[in-house]
Amino acid sequence: MTVSVLQKKRFINWFLNNYQLKRRESVWILNYLMNHERVLKHVHFVEEARFCPKGVIISTKCVDDPPFRFYKEQVMTSDPEKSFHDIRLNDHETIYIQLNFAKSYKCYRFAGVLEENPFIPKDFYITEKDQETAEQLLNQAIYDFKLRKIHEEIDKALDEGDKERFHELIEQLNQLPDEKCTQ
Repeated sequence: MTVSVLQKKRFINWFLNNYQLKRRESVWILNYLMNHERVLKHVHFVEEARFCPKGVIISTKCVDDPPFRFYKEQVMTSDPEKSFHDIRLNDHETIYIQLNFAKSYKCYRFAGVLEENPFIPKDFYITEKDQETAEQLLNQAIYDFKLRKIHEEIDKALDEGDKERFHELIEQLNQLPDEKCTQ
């Protein structure tokens, strides 16, 4: 998804009018970007900007995150003036900005400018242990579902007096624990 300069301008303007930033220098940076289209066209709003070659993290007063972080090629500074100077001198470089504010995940305006971060490591969100846990939970849910369905079918067979179906279902029920152990 490509976000236009106009969309970015409108979002930054809305953001600055609706949130108080922890550092006043962050306001300067966002105002500078909003008023310089040649720079703004290189700006991308993302999550986890710390993984980007050039990332800025700005926080509002309504969250507990650090006020400001600037990352450039594995070097981090919390000095917004240094980052502002770097942004002005290198106005052709791509900048990835992460904004930390309350309920950002519910904000449709933010969703409209948020882009996928291509620098997040593939295993960042899901560790091997998380994947194993998810598989175990899924297997347990499938097992519970099958068990519940068989019990419902047994009740139905009993209500209808269907002995043959009842015996088939009991056989399925007896095989189910073995199935759970092999998954």
